[in-house]
Amino acid sequence: MSATLHVCITCRAGQPLVEGEPCAGARVHEAISALPAPEGVTIQPVECLSACKSGASIALTGSGRWSYIYGPVTEDDAQVILDGAAAYAATPDGIVPWRERPALFRKNVIARLPALEVS
Repeated sequence: MSATLHVCITCRAGQPLVEGEPCAGARVHEAISALPAPEGVTIQPVECLSACKSGASIALTGSGRWSYIYGPVTEDDAQVILDGAAAYAATPDGIVPWRERPALFRKNVIARLPALEVS
């Protein structure tokens, strides 16, 4: 099974942008990209997830699966994010049992979207 981990690379997490320094979202993407991606997970940088008030954010999507947006996240969460993405990728519908989700995913969900129907 496969899933995509979208990482907002433009989010400033409510902080002013310091010239020459990466924004919060870019730092999260850099930290995640520095680690091995779980089997079946593609890491995709995106310009904006429109979750700016929630800080740096990520999303998990997959064909025929529920999609989720999580935030705030930081670069310190990189391994936990990848662990959660691996659990998501291992499901047929995107629903990881509550107790099997990392605490970050249980407490920081911004939105959950139903799977698109395939006709």
